[in-house]
Amino acid sequence: MPMFSLPVLAALAVVAVVTSFVSGIFGMAGGMLLIGFLLLFLPVPVAMVFHGVIQIAANGWRAWLWRHHVNWNVVLQFGAGAVASLVVFSFFDFVPDKALVLMAVGATPFIALAVPQRIAPNIERGGQAFLAGAIGGAIQLVSGVTGPLLDIFYVRTGMTRQVNVATKAAAQVLGHLTKVIYFGLVIEGPAGRDLEQWLVMGYAAAFAVVGTTLSRSFLDRMSDKQFYHWTRRVILALGAVYIAQGIWLMVTR
Repeated sequence: MPMFSLPVLAALAVVAVVTSFVSGIFGMAGGMLLIGFLLLFLPVPVAMVFHGVIQIAANGWRAWLWRHHVNWNVVLQFGAGAVASLVVFSFFDFVPDKALVLMAVGATPFIALAVPQRIAPNIERGGQAFLAGAIGGAIQLVSGVTGPLLDIFYVRTGMTRQVNVATKAAAQVLGHLTKVIYFGLVIEGPAGRDLEQWLVMGYAAAFAVVGTTLSRSFLDRMSDKQFYHWTRRVILALGAVYIAQGIWLMVTR
């Protein structure tokens, strides 16, 4: 059976729309759903490249839709930190185990929300955007997603929901780009060199743009209080599911 059968392509289109829609509202969570789906039928390096390309499309379009709200100083510092992590990881050719990926993804929201408010980082303070990029870049190359972990740099900034979503989207474009470069070019294997895979990634990216576009009106109607209230609950629920999946995979081997 081919890797990209018609049922898989149909499911991929639906997942791309739904996950980009969710991310368009909350600024995260969609990526966690997407990587979980991709790991069901793709090897880790290929899944990472797919996830990166689709997320670049979704985040890039989201940043464009909210471009007047982007804090570019934060984005540039974040990008510099992410590149620093890419350079370091390039010396190791590290490909994580699927169970490790699932548990790392699931644990990040709990780690993020466990940080006491008095010492919580703030992405707008000097140097912390670079730190977020470096930490996020490292976690990106291990788990494929960083949204829940990076949220600790955003939730106590006083940003409006539009600035939060727009700035994070623009920064995540750079973060996902480092992941595509790492798994598509640095890691040995089929990732990044198969024409069929790139065509399917383009197909999925188009649906990600659709989902992102549909989410805009929902974010407009949501208040800042509702935004932060539901973001925490959605991510913790997803985190618990991913930890359970990772543990199940390890136990059943």
